[in-house]
Amino acid sequence: MSLKQSIEGLFSKNEFDVADRHIYEEFKAALRHGEIRSAEKDAEGNWHANPWVKQGILLGFRMGRMVEMSKETETLQFFDKDTFPLRPMSLDDGVRIVMGGSAIRDGCYVAPGVVVVPPAYINVGAFVDEGTMVDSHALVGSCAQIGKRVHLSAAAQIGGVLEPVNATPVIIEDDVLVGGNTGVYEGTIVRERAVLASGVILTRSTPVFDLPNERIIKAEAGGSLEIPAGAVVVQGSRSVSSGFGKDNGLSIYCPIIVKYRDEKTDSSTKLEDYLR
Repeated sequence: MSLKQSIEGLFSKNEFDVADRHIYEEFKAALRHGEIRSAEKDAEGNWHANPWVKQGILLGFRMGRMVEMSKETETLQFFDKDTFPLRPMSLDDGVRIVMGGSAIRDGCYVAPGVVVVPPAYINVGAFVDEGTMVDSHALVGSCAQIGKRVHLSAAAQIGGVLEPVNATPVIIEDDVLVGGNTGVYEGTIVRERAVLASGVILTRSTPVFDLPNERIIKAEAGGSLEIPAGAVVVQGSRSVSSGFGKDNGLSIYCPIIVKYRDEKTDSSTKLEDYLR
């Protein structure tokens, strides 16, 4: 029986034995090694969730029991499911974890060459690919997929999603720069080489105004908001055109694509190479 079939069979159970726990630990190790992912891109470039992988993660919450995670010598105390301890790490993993209080939960993949600056947090089911920097106060939410050479700047928030199991998580493709205090949520897909300026907020219900192409980008019904490859997105606003809002000169936040990435944009992000 395949691991997929085993997890799908266990998902309908409410009581578990030692053999079931072994299957779950095998599943979590496969996540840790990047052998399975909660979402994958097909040959046409479309992203799809792997529902059975999300089922396996949810199974861990149901299967686990509450235990004390902290040590007697620590002042701060932590209590969590025993199925989700910190991810086992060693120097051989090739991940640079700067001292100061970051946490990486077990059941996520963190590739060699990743840099984690404290305090940062990477949640279960996440996939963080080679050469990415997770800066201070940045969050990689559950099942989020982060590509190669991405910079998640200070306080960037990449939202997570576990349910429904067929929902695509947030996707950040290769060579994307996510500015400080930026938030990407609700299954938004940011295509390769895009730049999200500081403070940009993207959700499924957020319309994005593409100035170079004179269009408005919206998520289709049941789909994800998708930021095009190479887009440079900044904070913007649009005026309320009627009623009380117009009378009081109010505006509503909106993200704006002001241009597409060029040599000037690339030179301004070159600093990344010196920080790794």
